[in-house]
Amino acid sequence: MRPSVEERRAFLAAVARWGAGAAAAPAALAALAGDLLAAGNPLVEVKHYRKLADKRIQCFVCPLNCLLDDGLTCFCNTRTNHGGTLYTHAYGNPCILRTDPIEKVPLNHFRPGTRTLSIGVGGCNLRCLYCQNWQQSQVRPEELKTWELPPVRAAEGAREGDLDTIALTYTEPVSFLEYAMAIAEAARRRGVKVVVASGAFLNPDPMRELARGVDGMCLALKGITEKFYEDVIGGRLKPVLDAIVAAKEAGVWLEIVNLIVPTLNDDPKDIESLAAWVRKNLGAETPLHFARFVPDYKLKNLPWTPVPTITRAREQALDLGLKFVYTTNVAPHEGSATSCP
Repeated sequence: MRPSVEERRAFLAAVARWGAGAAAAPAALAALAGDLLAAGNPLVEVKHYRKLADKRIQCFVCPLNCLLDDGLTCFCNTRTNHGGTLYTHAYGNPCILRTDPIEKVPLNHFRPGTRTLSIGVGGCNLRCLYCQNWQQSQVRPEELKTWELPPVRAAEGAREGDLDTIALTYTEPVSFLEYAMAIAEAARRRGVKVVVASGAFLNPDPMRELARGVDGMCLALKGITEKFYEDVIGGRLKPVLDAIVAAKEAGVWLEIVNLIVPTLNDDPKDIESLAAWVRKNLGAETPLHFARFVPDYKLKNLPWTPVPTITRAREQALDLGLKFVYTTNVAPHEGSATSCP
């Protein structure tokens, strides 16, 4: 579903105004209009899959390892078996295009105080009951209003607007991994950095490739029990832990975020276990963000996370030896201020 030319121009103008500041972000976004108004998106073959007999394939991008007959689409809603070849439908067609403070990713120790060109594409390989962007993440890209944005133009647009960072965020970059990697490659050639916000439900080899291709990651460790992942996230915990460790080993700048959901993952013992895992496996200097839950999607019956719960979680993590622990979506709060070494 494509917006009209008038809708696209109005949207670009609105984004430019919203992101206006001392830098020339509005001019850069306006310069993207020519490409955004172009027609057609390429079908790009997926790298991590295997062809089987009778035009069947098996995808190995994420731990679901989807096995598909001809014509079927992976659980992520973005990769489809066309005649025995797996193609992504999430390439060059973002449904979200904004400029944001980099702290919104959240990343507090990666170029703090700067802004990013934020890009999101429809689809996700998780089914979080509290998803804040479910209208985009839980549907196929072709069901959304999208913008034509080739990887090269994303990188050039950021550079032209003095935005030296692109953030792949809002939806799940795992679902548009091929586009994410192409953006990272184009951006690196033009001196633009790329950061990723992800749920990290990704197989180790693709995670290592992604981590080596980008400059920074904020990975969500959504809970610390298998039950929480099964009941609330629609995934599994161990593959997430393995992927986070793989990203750390790849040498990418890494920060971790945990959204505290009342009654579901707010037990102090679980918070302690999560913080202890971060310290043991990632190091005491890895920034950890505790985010406040806002009722949405299928969990509108739950309350906002009480501020004392967020405060207690931060204090627990600090007591365990983590050096940089932050609060997100809570203001004012002493944990909201960045303290870079």
